[in-house]
Amino acid sequence: MNTKDNSSYCASGGCNKKDTFDWMSKMGISDVDGFDLVEVSFKQGVHKEFVHNPAYLQAVTGDMVVVDVGSGYDIGQITLSGELVKLQIHKKRVKNNTEFGKIIRLADKTDLSKLDHARSIEIQTMIRARAIVNSLGLEMKIGDVRYQGDLRQATFYYIANGRVDFRELIKVYAREFKIRVKMRQVGARQESALIGGLGSCGRELCCSTWLTDLKSVSTAAARYQNLSFNQAKLSGQCGRLKCCLNFELDYYVEALREFPKNARKLKTASGIAKLVKTDIFRKLMFY
Repeated sequence: MNTKDNSSYCASGGCNKKDTFDWMSKMGISDVDGFDLVEVSFKQGVHKEFVHNPAYLQAVTGDMVVVDVGSGYDIGQITLSGELVKLQIHKKRVKNNTEFGKIIRLADKTDLSKLDHARSIEIQTMIRARAIVNSLGLEMKIGDVRYQGDLRQATFYYIANGRVDFRELIKVYAREFKIRVKMRQVGARQESALIGGLGSCGRELCCSTWLTDLKSVSTAAARYQNLSFNQAKLSGQCGRLKCCLNFELDYYVEALREFPKNARKLKTASGIAKLVKTDIFRKLMFY
């Protein structure tokens, strides 16, 4: 791997906030010859893209770079290169005919200053964007805003239960913010991942720090783990069942296979005994 040093590398200096850990950096494996694709992270991992990295730039993992994104340019950080990128492309099933963007240059002080300005106006833009939605009477909620590095385009992430006609909204946004507007619909879990927060455990939300595969969680996950189904306690900040209910689910399902299946009721001398609880750790069934 091409990194700034030979140590294992996390893009922001700490493996959190959906960062990328370069676990191959100490293995002495050089980058694949003729393979110039790298992974670039935008806004601390909110969005990631595979782009071409021209050899003459000598850009390595950890460098801030300016990327041609078709609608202008954006500024991000190289988080992966070489063999790890090939693994990620295979994992995400990227098609062979996909057209990738290209790194234009290494970001300079002017670029980074513009990026800082873009991040500083995103919250006030979101607040104003929500007010405009309310004034138009649209049944939707703006969850987050991300400006492109050149300040020419912004992506508005929104939540809506049904189909929304926001053609007029886009026109108003374009006039109000003097930018090109891109709308992207997200679910409740994705919104929590974008915004972040603290869970009932006291730690930062998994979805906003490291969890990228936001799978649905069924009530069966709580049932298998013998958890009392209290909607308020089992729901996360997004209002959906907590993602962590899935973390140990496979273990519980596997452990329950050791117990008899047709034993919910037992005939005894005193009458019918009904199963109350199954303790998989002590391998006991309570009637």
